[in-house]
Amino acid sequence: MTTRALSGPRVAALVGPYTSGKTSVMEALLQLSGCIQRKGTVKESNMVGDSNTEAKARQMSTDLNIASCEYLGEHWTFLDCPGSVELSQERFNATLIADTAVVICEADPDKAVTTAPIFKHLETHNIPYIVFINKMDVSTGSVRATLDSLQTVSSRPLVLREIPIRDGDQISGHVDLVSERAFKWQEGTPSKLIELPESIKDDEELARTELLEALADFDDSLLENLLEDVIPSTDEIYKNLTKYLTENLIVPVFFGSAEQDSGITRLMKALRHESPGVDNILGRLGAEARGTIAQVFKTVHLEHVGKLSFIRVLSGEVKDGATFNGNRISGISKALGQKYEKINSALAGEIVALGRMENVVTGNTLSEAGDSDLVWPLPLTPLFAFAIHAEKQGDDVKLSGALSKLAEEDPSLTYGPDSDTGEFLIWGQGEMHLQIAIDKMRNRFNLGLISSRPEVPYKETIKKPITQHARHKKQSGGHGEFGDVHLEIKPLPRGSGFQFDDSITGGVVPKQYIPAVENGVKEFMGRGPLGFPIVDISVMLTDGQYHAVDSSDMAFKKAAQLAMREGLPNCSPVLLEPIFDVTITLPNEFTSGIQRLASGRRGQILGFDAKENWPGWDEVRIQLPQSEMHDLIIELRSMTLGVGTYEWTFNHLQEFSGREADKVVEARAKHRP
Repeated sequence: MTTRALSGPRVAALVGPYTSGKTSVMEALLQLSGCIQRKGTVKESNMVGDSNTEAKARQMSTDLNIASCEYLGEHWTFLDCPGSVELSQERFNATLIADTAVVICEADPDKAVTTAPIFKHLETHNIPYIVFINKMDVSTGSVRATLDSLQTVSSRPLVLREIPIRDGDQISGHVDLVSERAFKWQEGTPSKLIELPESIKDDEELARTELLEALADFDDSLLENLLEDVIPSTDEIYKNLTKYLTENLIVPVFFGSAEQDSGITRLMKALRHESPGVDNILGRLGAEARGTIAQVFKTVHLEHVGKLSFIRVLSGEVKDGATFNGNRISGISKALGQKYEKINSALAGEIVALGRMENVVTGNTLSEAGDSDLVWPLPLTPLFAFAIHAEKQGDDVKLSGALSKLAEEDPSLTYGPDSDTGEFLIWGQGEMHLQIAIDKMRNRFNLGLISSRPEVPYKETIKKPITQHARHKKQSGGHGEFGDVHLEIKPLPRGSGFQFDDSITGGVVPKQYIPAVENGVKEFMGRGPLGFPIVDISVMLTDGQYHAVDSSDMAFKKAAQLAMREGLPNCSPVLLEPIFDVTITLPNEFTSGIQRLASGRRGQILGFDAKENWPGWDEVRIQLPQSEMHDLIIELRSMTLGVGTYEWTFNHLQEFSGREADKVVEARAKHRP
């Protein structure tokens, strides 16, 4: 392979489905670079990544792991992204500032669909990526079959760069299709160069021809040479591979085993010689190198350290003490997992952490002038919620501060009071996502929380009109209280809200007291006879009486409330439940299961279409009661290997009756007597 000139600092994001072994790949790459002397393991909980309490407890990545190292004189940073679909925000942010993504997966054709959302994100944002099929030391799966399945979910052509050498059912090495050299894997040591086995020469020639034909699709002269049986030089092939990876035309595919260090050196060589540099990101994001520019892609709050803003320097140089966007840098550090090394400056391409940039948040672009032409995508839409409150009274202020810091670290985490129920809600991408957040608040902020399923904001209305008279009269020495009203109470069409009017003539109720009647009605509407807020009614004040001395705003307000209290139970009150429009996105092989999902949740299917620009995926439109939405994402992911998702909006309130509605009313009476 021709050695390219040493490049500036580069970044590779390691992404892939849950359990694909991304953190193990990073450990192997760090050991190869000499950055660590011994790889850690998940069982021993001693890896550079996954070293926080939450990750150790779950034996999985719960946060983005960042590790910088040197390899053959070049500076590299690896971003190990969580594999759980509920933690996808970390992957989205990391890949946007990476030069190349390495999609790590297993040799299982049935799991290929789990890479589809990852591929789509990378393709949408024009991020070059490489596929590394991991765990080949224990897999009996076929590289070719896996490649074919992966191709069905990738819009870019996947180009196999090597083929396996088998010893019985086990893979014992590989043949590089460019150099045509064969290597025998050796656990814990570099692979050994061997003669190309006779048994696979035909397979190697066929696979190499496929590689060249894939490149020829983008090079007419190469195509002409192949048609004339003129084989390009090795240097020319490598040159084309580098060019087409940078231009997002192809996806190189490698395989190996991170646990056994097999194929790791080959992967690192491909990254070193073929991965583009930071200049490619500027073009990708549509920015110009005007002075110093840096992108904030992650924020963390550490005990005894404070706030750290992780940036990728896109151009220029960032120096300690400099001011960006009105914030003065207080310390620059390189990260190796949870270890930080202080440095004085960072050049274009490097990833570093800046200290105490208090007014800077994830997604901000930093420049000396404080302006930017980069656009950072919006955070993921929340899909799952818990109602939470602190275990200890008086911890409300502490809770607000802790949540503020967690939301800074993870923009897909949101929180706040529910305007309908008054509960304090925390929103995220799924139950595990929120449980991790709750654990962080306990472990890092010593803040215990109690969580529960959020209340459904049921409403109630009436079906029958009524005219109700009520008089509030009270004598308590001195001035008394007197208010007398006649109200016409009528139902309104769904979605009309509340209307109040009066038809008072002759001053039977003085004008100054009419607003008090309206206020009394409004206050009562907060809880109707079924226990829920009242909507879609009209109330008209038609008649009344007053006393020159004893009447007051308060008296007429109480009279109005009394009229509502006595009248509404006779208006055929009915419960209303919120109905949502839900658009489900999923692979079409699972679409048939939506009928069962919808019917099991009292839902209605409205229709479905093929998802635009997503071959093999469908969008199904359904309507569901909000009471059935709470764990919808859990069931949907369970039936779609974790890749199904949805978007939702409120549509309307719908009458809710029967035994289930009675249970809701009974529960409300017990909870709020």
